[in-house]
Amino acid sequence: MARILPADGKLRTALFAVIGICFMTGVGWASIPLYRMFCQATGLNGTTQRGTVAPGAVDRQIRVDFDTNVAPHMPWKFAPENPSETVAIGARDMAFFTATNTSDHAITGTATYNVTPAQAGKYFTKIQCFCFTQQTLKPGETARMPVIFFVDPKILTDPDANDVETITLSYTFYPVDSAKAKG
Repeated sequence: MARILPADGKLRTALFAVIGICFMTGVGWASIPLYRMFCQATGLNGTTQRGTVAPGAVDRQIRVDFDTNVAPHMPWKFAPENPSETVAIGARDMAFFTATNTSDHAITGTATYNVTPAQAGKYFTKIQCFCFTQQTLKPGETARMPVIFFVDPKILTDPDANDVETITLSYTFYPVDSAKAKG
């Protein structure tokens, strides 16, 4: 049996520490994209799906409410053109939102979203969305932004979603550079 000398023990400990640091750095770096993929696959926390084509309407409808918010100290008005719509499940639909910069300087913002109730997230599919893209508005400028979406008919066969009558799509705009938004 080989005898481990004290120097070998310190070298082994240092090697394990370096390997541990590299592993934890890799886990930290990969956690955000892995979490995003997990949420998109499961609809966790109201994460919606992405799609390209709606499957086609079925003989059921559902109400979709639209909620809008802006971060504190961000001088924008942000609202849906219609606060709610009744849509055919499986059919492609479109909603419009407007954002207006009420300040005296240009501001760049980006929107995040979620869907409630959370169990409906995996059935709410966006084809086109303004979320996570930067929107720069000049002083007094208003932008009209569409969201194209559908509600997957699979929601009708999910026992966890059988009591869902209304889905709320909520957006919050945040300034990309918060120093400019406080001006």
